[in-house]
Amino acid sequence: MPWDRNQMAARAAEELEDGMYVNLGIGIPTLVANYVGDKDITLQSENGMLGMGPFPVEGEEDPDLINAGKQTITELARTSYFDSATSFGMIRGGKIAAAILGAMEVAENGDLANWMIPGKLVKGMGGAMDLVAGVKKVVVVMDHTNKHGDSKLLKACTLPLTGKNVVNRIITNLGVLDVVDGGLKIIETAAGVTEDELRAATEATIVN
Repeated sequence: MPWDRNQMAARAAEELEDGMYVNLGIGIPTLVANYVGDKDITLQSENGMLGMGPFPVEGEEDPDLINAGKQTITELARTSYFDSATSFGMIRGGKIAAAILGAMEVAENGDLANWMIPGKLVKGMGGAMDLVAGVKKVVVVMDHTNKHGDSKLLKACTLPLTGKNVVNRIITNLGVLDVVDGGLKIIETAAGVTEDELRAATEATIVN
């Protein structure tokens, strides 16, 4: 059975270690905040917040507390706030250990496309280009295929790139893959998903 969005987010949370400063991208990655648990993780949002808490319970939302995706969030006792210049100074200065991002496409060499589809309305590129260039580890969380059943893990991206050779690990609804020399390596499959099923859904080269 493929993982759902929350299971993918929970699996991504397993990538985090005590003491890490981590940026969560828009979409499924924002759910990771709900699965940090007892780990000492500081979540950063590029709109100027360090120390994001989980999503609020219904009825306790604060419209002034939002993440980069304009979703309401909660603060912690140690939360701090700052302007965008300071926020991107952290990112560009290599102070953020990891970014967990969504994607439209990932290529077998680690190229990432996650900011626009030509011809569609784009609100802006956001902070993704700075993040993939400035953080130490990039984890992508995404559906393995699009709504037509076509693989989103490709030999080469067809959409405009966010960054070249930047992705380290990919977590999809079918499993976990690492970008290695020559292609992608299967690390784990979702419960009930076979390696053969994952391979069949992947255009990118799978290496042993």
